[in-house]
Amino acid sequence: MNQSKILLFSSLLLLLFSCKPENEPVKWQATPYQTEIPFGFPTNLNIPSDNPLTVEGIALGRYLFYDGRLSGRTHADSLMSCATCHIQSRNFEAGIDHPRFIGGFVHGINGQQTHHVMLPLVNLIWNHSGYGWNGFLWPENPVPHMRNIEDFVRLAVVAPDEINGDTTRVKQLFQNLKGYPELFGKAFGSEQITFKNIERAIAQFVRTLISANAPFDRFLRGEYQLTASELNGYVLFTTEEGADCFHCHGGGGNPLFTTHLFYNNGKDSLFTDPLDRFGLTGDAADLGKYKAPTLRNIAASAPYMHDGRFATLDEVLDFYAHHVVLSKTIDPLMHHVLQGGVQLTPPEKADLKAFIMTLHDSSFLTNPAFAQPDTFPDQR
Repeated sequence: MNQSKILLFSSLLLLLFSCKPENEPVKWQATPYQTEIPFGFPTNLNIPSDNPLTVEGIALGRYLFYDGRLSGRTHADSLMSCATCHIQSRNFEAGIDHPRFIGGFVHGINGQQTHHVMLPLVNLIWNHSGYGWNGFLWPENPVPHMRNIEDFVRLAVVAPDEINGDTTRVKQLFQNLKGYPELFGKAFGSEQITFKNIERAIAQFVRTLISANAPFDRFLRGEYQLTASELNGYVLFTTEEGADCFHCHGGGGNPLFTTHLFYNNGKDSLFTDPLDRFGLTGDAADLGKYKAPTLRNIAASAPYMHDGRFATLDEVLDFYAHHVVLSKTIDPLMHHVLQGGVQLTPPEKADLKAFIMTLHDSSFLTNPAFAQPDTFPDQR
């Protein structure tokens, strides 16, 4: 075979193997979503490898987060969604003024009250230490489906004291709602709806709920000047000789204003709650321990503590100042327990509260990207 024939034969082979049938389907690929890490925030994000953030997944998750048919029901009296209990203006928790849940104590569709009050859904993309007041969901949990935000979605849907739904019924309902199968196809490559993909979509949306534009954030960026009262409150917050808040809630070096860890902060001397940290670990040293929640937007997050015992920030500050209780498992970081608390004066309490209010991010609480959509896919 001469050289020209060899060249012609090679060209034909290349053409044959490079051509695609006209009807070959285009490979699905969702649009990657790039999380913008705010100034001073950690770069270690909790994004599972099997659920990367995508533009389409987040958009779908927002619909599902707010759609009351997540209960698997369509009757007006039986609708319940994530947003029923996690209200944006209340830092994505129920809030003490919730019209449906008196005092912020949430109950499910069947009227059964949740064991603890809500925790806010804010900056959870940086939580690597477990979810819930006792951390019953954590990434290294040997029990499958009890590890991350995705699993929290399923548990909320099936819990008798929350949505009290059925996962099969839920996915079948959305399968039959116009517009939803198409959105699942764009987000996950298949219009066949699975509950796993419902979990994934909602979890993606929740991971975008980032609060990082409070006055204190702007202060750190050089865009805001703290008042004398706010600055003194910050000094009290970050010193053991002051209010001694920083051990559990961080400070300027911890912009999350939580360690995501668990503490006995001196509320009680006897412990009867089966769902404290001890109820999970069985370690007697964990009696009376609960997660330290973030203080971001804390003014919008009443009631306070795991059992909602305090209705106002002033009550919380008074507790830490004068009413801390000694017990065998009191956290060693509670340095002032023998004095009953940090013994703040009224002016010091006022300054500390002024600083805490600089953690109030009104732009987060009103961000349209986190709000309920004007319409749902089947209403277009």
